[in-house]
Amino acid sequence: MASTASSSISEDPAAPPPRSSWVILGSIARVVDHGQSVALTSPPCVSRLTVSSHVFPDRPTPKNFPFVLAADSSGLLLLSSILATPLTRVDIDRPDLQSLTWRDTDDRFFVLDATTGSEYRLPDPKPQERINYQDLLGLLVRSGVYMVAELMPVFGSDEATIRCYSSDVGEWVDKSVRYPLPPRPLSPICTLAHHGRLWWVDYSWGIVTADPFADDPTLGFIPLPRPLEYREAPGVLDMFRYVGVSAGKLRFVDTYRRGGAPNKVTVWTLPDPDARKWTVEHEATLADIWADESYKATGLPNKTPVVALIHPTTPPSSTSS
Repeated sequence: MASTASSSISEDPAAPPPRSSWVILGSIARVVDHGQSVALTSPPCVSRLTVSSHVFPDRPTPKNFPFVLAADSSGLLLLSSILATPLTRVDIDRPDLQSLTWRDTDDRFFVLDATTGSEYRLPDPKPQERINYQDLLGLLVRSGVYMVAELMPVFGSDEATIRCYSSDVGEWVDKSVRYPLPPRPLSPICTLAHHGRLWWVDYSWGIVTADPFADDPTLGFIPLPRPLEYREAPGVLDMFRYVGVSAGKLRFVDTYRRGGAPNKVTVWTLPDPDARKWTVEHEATLADIWADESYKATGLPNKTPVVALIHPTTPPSSTSS
């Protein structure tokens, strides 16, 4: 993920200072016994977050590791810390819910302050109840107050819940919202903060957006150009599509193709946060890109790229090569 780096972010003293106003922050954090830091380096190199064993006490494995879900320019980071545990039966017995479930993980979520090296573990939403899906969890900062929010849609229902935790309230609050989407499962792969709202991005279909700070939030839906069928290209779509913020606007990069369609890269822009239609900003075939002298000079192979990020201040344009 790309995040704008503040000059006050705690740096690893062994790392050279970056020569850029933004950094590429690696999603997977390192673990050390004590202390937290960010080894900042200029793009295209990747800056790395280091967390203490207090945040992630286990040895990281390919399945379980500390993962950065969101980064804010203030220096706040939202981090998941999913620990493996023996399979355990959990009986939920509350006035509002009686159920039985089995768990083999201990799901922990932290808000880290990279400017001070401090961390805060978010409480569970309710006794014996956890965050449902970390891909639906986002971080928004406003006037020194942070909000962590999870969108909780119910398939087939016209209502949903935004579960909110703000630093000034100090507890989880459920906010009911009208769910404007037709009956199709939502499969967000990431949650972005932009223009004072959270944006839950489903690469196959579209983006759901809302302001979790509002007392009575309203959900909006922006369809993506070239929507796909449900479960088309499952598990690999994030290799061909990307949504991010560049120069203050949402951009959608698409390299996915069907059948015999030509390999090409298309960049779409959402003109303003309240728009529902995207504008084509740039389009080129991969053959043209590979034939360009500037691409040949990189020495990169002629393969379809995995889109990892968009430059946060200089978006692709129709005049760029």
